[in-house]
Amino acid sequence: MTHAPSSDSRRLALRGALALLGAFTLAACGADAAKTPLSLSLEEGRDLFEARQVLLIDIREPREHASGVVSGALLLPASQFKYRMAEIPKDPAQPVLIICNTQNRSRILVRTMQQAGWSNVRYVRGGMSTWARQGWPMVRPGAQTSS
Repeated sequence: MTHAPSSDSRRLALRGALALLGAFTLAACGADAAKTPLSLSLEEGRDLFEARQVLLIDIREPREHASGVVSGALLLPASQFKYRMAEIPKDPAQPVLIICNTQNRSRILVRTMQQAGWSNVRYVRGGMSTWARQGWPMVRPGAQTSS
């Protein structure tokens, strides 16, 4: 008989995925990472996204997306990153913002991505929890439009 994974095992799997993503972050403090700022404010991120100047990627997990997402954001859960990283442009002319719930996962992921050669990614300070507290627009997953 197969059982659905418990929330503890899902949490453990997510931690493992984040640990894998963060395995290379120690070197991200070097000169290459210093060339690109790691983050920007939530207000700046929203303004750039609404002006269609950036691609916004929500790396929260599907159960977190259920609480609401930014219309037009790419939903790419951190646990799927290694399988879907080709969806994230590396072109410096296409700025990319990574957002999670609080900025912890997005900060780790951006450092890892910068170490892996992305020079066009930053994370959004505050994350979706602050977005929601601000009362800014959110939609249900599947009801979003592409950017």
